[in-house]
Amino acid sequence: MPFIDKSKILILATHGYERSELRVPLDELKKRGADIKVASIDKDPIKSWDKKNWGDTVDVDLLAKDVKIDDFDALVLPGGQMNPDILRHDQDAMRVVKEFVASGKIIAAICHAPWLLIEADAVRGRKMTSYVSIKTDMKNAGAIWSDEPVVTDKGIITSRNPGDLDAFVKKIVEEIEEGRHERRAA
Repeated sequence: MPFIDKSKILILATHGYERSELRVPLDELKKRGADIKVASIDKDPIKSWDKKNWGDTVDVDLLAKDVKIDDFDALVLPGGQMNPDILRHDQDAMRVVKEFVASGKIIAAICHAPWLLIEADAVRGRKMTSYVSIKTDMKNAGAIWSDEPVVTDKGIITSRNPGDLDAFVKKIVEEIEEGRHERRAA
């Protein structure tokens, strides 16, 4: 079992990510010793959405097209409406998500980020949660949707919103230390 302070975690995001949903996992997992890399679909810093306006930026460490999932133990997908909507239409970003699903490695998606899991055909028959406005999308894609702060099904972690971030981060740590999960590929 890997320890969080020995883990390598990839955060996949682009412009319009919900600020707290990237910053809190980034900062909290770094505090615990994890090596975190941010990947995106272009090399420029990515701009957050912070409540009702554009927020600060985060530097990009590597392009999605260059991600090798063997280099990472887990994938974190922040939400926000714009971020996952843009990423689910990007071939390189979706390759990353699909390869993580197939690998059995930990995936953590919050808020609207489960749209990426829908696009990867990774929700069918799995217990999950999400931001309430995409509940129907989740159910239509075959998820067993539940209104809980954090839901985990075979190493895929989902949470609803920024209010769930403490439970979300705690579950990421727990699942990484538990290790790889057997599950069907996307």
